[in-house]
Amino acid sequence: MSIVLKGVTAGYGRERAIVKDIDLEIRTGEVTVLIGPNGCGKSTLLKTIGRLLKPRQGTIEVDDLDVLRTDPKRVARTVAYLPQSPIVPTAITVEQLVGYGRAPHQSLLGLRSARDVELVEQAIATTHLDDLRFKPVAELSGGQRQRAFIAMALAQDTPYVMLDEPTTFLDIKHQVETLDLVRRLHDAGRTSVLVLHDIAQAARYGDRLVAMHDGRVIAQGKPNDVITADLIHEVYGLSCTIGRDPVAGTPVIFPN
Repeated sequence: MSIVLKGVTAGYGRERAIVKDIDLEIRTGEVTVLIGPNGCGKSTLLKTIGRLLKPRQGTIEVDDLDVLRTDPKRVARTVAYLPQSPIVPTAITVEQLVGYGRAPHQSLLGLRSARDVELVEQAIATTHLDDLRFKPVAELSGGQRQRAFIAMALAQDTPYVMLDEPTTFLDIKHQVETLDLVRRLHDAGRTSVLVLHDIAQAARYGDRLVAMHDGRVIAQGKPNDVITADLIHEVYGLSCTIGRDPVAGTPVIFPN
């Protein structure tokens, strides 16, 4: 049970390919974090897995489901994708937003079942949004809004959750709360794939890191194996010394 990419190349329109000949296995039950400089293809890769972007070549299988040949609604029942800056619908409440996560499971009439109600309630409880459920999403703080969108992805009830830079624009407290939530999802059996820019956070919260550069995967594995001074110099062009997080024991970068 995993997500397997073979020879995946993808881009936008007639532009040059952004991701190139990607071979990658995302293992079930792990938190996988994509790292790399801006423009290296991390977000494009997530969009391609979630079928928001059709690859120019290659195959993507999710638990033996051919993503590119399967009905989009069925894919949405398997993979939830949350973009970096989701659009906030006008004048809807947190509860209504979370309810949108159930759309792939509903008929064309959009009728809510008892299961829909149950999963919306679970998602709100998991993300600690009970006190905000009737508040307009547009009035939420950045951290609260991010939790609301993650709750929507949870209500989608998929085994795989893709989060593109979920800590962007959040202060450090809300960054930690968001990443702690991802770990709770892991403990509950979800497989998560994240894009993060903070190397220390990626190493601390990820079970497996995938380092990308110029549209290609150049290293993958456990944080202590991937984060080396040589890799950071190759990927980011930065000379550094690698230290250790005094609490987690995971790699921390100190620029030279």
